[in-house]
Amino acid sequence: MTDAPRASRPGRQPRVRKPRQQRGARESLLAITLGLEAVMFFFPMLVVYGKGTLPPLAAFGGGILAIIVLAASSRLTGKPAGVWFGWLLQAAILATGFIEPFMFAVGAVFLALWVFCFVKGGQLDRQNAAFRAAQGED
Repeated sequence: MTDAPRASRPGRQPRVRKPRQQRGARESLLAITLGLEAVMFFFPMLVVYGKGTLPPLAAFGGGILAIIVLAASSRLTGKPAGVWFGWLLQAAILATGFIEPFMFAVGAVFLALWVFCFVKGGQLDRQNAAFRAAQGED
């Protein structure tokens, strides 16, 4: 083998990476919301276990599964299906109130945050697009 880098081999073109598309405000805000929900879900998991509402396996297994799903779904907010999945997760978090009633309040707060980020993020994206279009015309 030679010590030459792969890109300098004769007849081989260097790999050109696609420029990374800039994340929009809506995508970023919704991803942050889902990440916060993933962190938050640790505490209801402990409460449900501590109160004996669910058996330990169900409390920790369900809690850890919810944390993983919320954290993983925060990476999908750039696609329309990912946003719809986020809406579904908001409904699921509200539904956990049937297991621990205080989760109705927590779920409502996070649902309000989700709606705010969805609306405000869209407004910011439209403003940024108009600004970029105006800069391009100058």
